[in-house]
Amino acid sequence: MKIRLFTIPNLLTLSNLLCGSLAAVAALRYDNLVAAFWLIVLAAVFDFFDGFVARLLHQSGPLGVQLDSLADDVTFGFAPAAVLFSLYGRSQSLWLPEETGYGLIVFFFAACAALRLAKFNIDDTQRTEFCGLPSPAAALFCASLGLLASYGQEVSGGWLDLPREVILAVAIGMGLLMVSPIRMFALKFHGFGWRGNEIRYGFILASIVLIVLLQAASVPAIILLYVLVSLIRWLGQRSAVDAEEA
Repeated sequence: MKIRLFTIPNLLTLSNLLCGSLAAVAALRYDNLVAAFWLIVLAAVFDFFDGFVARLLHQSGPLGVQLDSLADDVTFGFAPAAVLFSLYGRSQSLWLPEETGYGLIVFFFAACAALRLAKFNIDDTQRTEFCGLPSPAAALFCASLGLLASYGQEVSGGWLDLPREVILAVAIGMGLLMVSPIRMFALKFHGFGWRGNEIRYGFILASIVLIVLLQAASVPAIILLYVLVSLIRWLGQRSAVDAEEA
């Protein structure tokens, strides 16, 4: 079987990988968390369009699936963990000892992202909704903390000043959300009508409001809203199932 390596979808996936790699370099080598954030955003754009273009050009295949996960593990696993590690290094502790070794705990996030991506590849139930927080959403949450900590840094030390303990909690919490059993809705519309898309339209409207009100700070707020709405929806579904079985 002849395998074509350099197709347009694969080149888009490799662009995702390149952006993720550069984001990690920006965070670890240059401590430029603003650049790291926007590189991860750009990588997410490439990640969206590689699948879209593959379907459009009828070039979907097992190679693309594997390559996509490998790229995503760097972009949405290692790169955001690198952002948190850099953020940890510039932050102060409340009670943790000052040894830098504790900062390595943030790479727990990268390990959970790898598990999340591997599970997604073999779980057929995640075609219409997700099991656990999608790695791009978790990555953008972590990277946005670096962005907010860097904005206005020359004047006031940044918009966001998180202690090291909170940074570690974010890495662990976001990692556990990625591998959790919580069913999270996907923004895949069933037609354009309101019925069946209530949560999606409501979430998009709320996100627009948050963007207008919070601007840069809207990124973590939107992702937290997504987690909260998904959790309420999942608990409601479980309650309904338990009621039927009772």
